[in-house]
Amino acid sequence: MAVKTWSTPVTAEETRLIPCTLCGGNDFVFHFSCSASLDKKSAAGFTYVRCKHCGLIQINPQPNPAAVTLRYGGTETSLAGHGGDYLAYEEANEAAFLKLQELGLRDAGFFNLEQRLFSKVHNPAVLDIGCATGALLAKLRDRGWAVQGVEISGPQAACCRRRGLEVSSLPLEANHFAPQQFDLILASHLIEHLNDPGSFVREIYRICKPGGSFLVTTPNIGGFQAKLFGADWRSAIFDHLYLFSIKTLRKLLENAGFTVERVKTWGGLAAGIGPAPLKRIADAAVKCLNAGDVMIMRAVRPGTSG
Repeated sequence: MAVKTWSTPVTAEETRLIPCTLCGGNDFVFHFSCSASLDKKSAAGFTYVRCKHCGLIQINPQPNPAAVTLRYGGTETSLAGHGGDYLAYEEANEAAFLKLQELGLRDAGFFNLEQRLFSKVHNPAVLDIGCATGALLAKLRDRGWAVQGVEISGPQAACCRRRGLEVSSLPLEANHFAPQQFDLILASHLIEHLNDPGSFVREIYRICKPGGSFLVTTPNIGGFQAKLFGADWRSAIFDHLYLFSIKTLRKLLENAGFTVERVKTWGGLAAGIGPAPLKRIADAAVKCLNAGDVMIMRAVRPGTSG
């Protein structure tokens, strides 16, 4: 079995039951429980439930937002929670993560989008939310974009600033960006960590220019690996408060006013699960069937920028 992705340790946090962020419903059924440790020796764990109305899978009751922020390190000077560990993880994997992001952007049609934008705008504005160490933002800056970032992990935000990037450590909504400010907004492996993805997407719609695009990347619970492994799926981790399918993520974006233009998935088998030839076959198959482990969705705010 593939090792699960990095996550903060399972801890006791104050929680409260909240309505479903997608449909507002309050009727949930058990989906699966996850062990706190890979060896399953710990009795502690966490549980996902499924909304009976819309099917969105989530951890609910949810931890308070302040507790979630502390998981990633709240300040630059003091490594609250496990912020230093998270920075080390991101730095160690920066090159691999950047390559995956670039491949996902290609699948989403980013480079054609970029070409069209640069034919109209000298320095189109991009916002990367959850920009980690800033590797992608730095790359986009070098390509001529006017770049800004949001990263609530203080140690990672400090890393971005050392690269000369303009990055805020405040949650998206607390930045009070101007309406219709950005031509492109990116959020890679972020939305599943948020307490209220619905509010988050509505704020993105507000700050996205008419005709502008939002590219969101997240694990796909409707994919082959999730169905194969269930509670042992590598993305069923303590830090992932929501597990989206193509259907539920599309609905979330459409509820905010976006039009979904493209959906692509990838990842048939994680490295180490089986022999390399089998992985290549599985990866090709799920890409054709749009049943991959990770998905990227390109959504557009209707209208034409003035």
